[in-house]
Amino acid sequence: MAQLDASLSGTFAIGGDLTVNRLGFGAMRIVGKGIWGPPEDREEVLRVLKRLPELNVNLIDTAESYGPYISEELIGEALAPYSEGTIVATKSGLTRTGPDEWHQLARPEFLRQGVMTSLRRLKLEQIDLWQLHRIETKTPRAEQFGVIADMQKEGLIRHVGLSEVSVADVEEAQKYFKVVTVQNHYNLASRKSEAVLDYCEKNGIGFIPWFPLAGGDLVEGQDAAREVMQKHEASGSQIALAWLLKRSPVILPIPGTGKVKHLEDNVAAAAIKLSDEDFATLDKIGRK
Repeated sequence: MAQLDASLSGTFAIGGDLTVNRLGFGAMRIVGKGIWGPPEDREEVLRVLKRLPELNVNLIDTAESYGPYISEELIGEALAPYSEGTIVATKSGLTRTGPDEWHQLARPEFLRQGVMTSLRRLKLEQIDLWQLHRIETKTPRAEQFGVIADMQKEGLIRHVGLSEVSVADVEEAQKYFKVVTVQNHYNLASRKSEAVLDYCEKNGIGFIPWFPLAGGDLVEGQDAAREVMQKHEASGSQIALAWLLKRSPVILPIPGTGKVKHLEDNVAAAAIKLSDEDFATLDKIGRK
């Protein structure tokens, strides 16, 4: 049985002062189908959340739009008051009209309302890491970035991150506040954010790859990958997470699940140390 300890993934200091274990948890999957409504098995989801501190998973990523609101409510119910060192990151900037329906909304009053209600649901006095879920196209960026800077000055949020952005977006936002994390779609097989990742590594910005496992095994069925899996006695998903952890010291993978067994399988990836040869083999598979 692999050692179940997220601290084996190493640490990263978000914003220079929030040190977390690099293998975190994404809380999008603890709600209903289509990221809408309550989970099918509420008690199992609460068990998942309560298992996180036992596994040294101390970075939890959620958003007000997950449910909507339900993911944050469950986290607050299961974990508040939080273990020392636990960081709950949340997001606003998307609104919901039904299962699998997402719409950009980042008007200043909506973002401020989002922060105030997230604080209440998560049972926090300050959000350690608040992220703009999307830079909205209809509202002027100066208004979006301006209200975020104001909320940071007011102490409602400690650090700010952005999601699904380019290097130019990050540099523009930096004129208003320090960007400490970027959350973009990235995994072994999806590399469109390589330039953003390289920029983050160069500038000490945490890179949180969402959909790190693409909903399943990225390397199953590949002979070369099978050898790596057998060598480490690991599943394809565990190897894909280990690849992310080796790809860059600023990567903070956040695989998500609503089941304890799946959570433990993911955390086991923290103990896997790929060789340079293993990494190159997987990298080649991913680029195909």
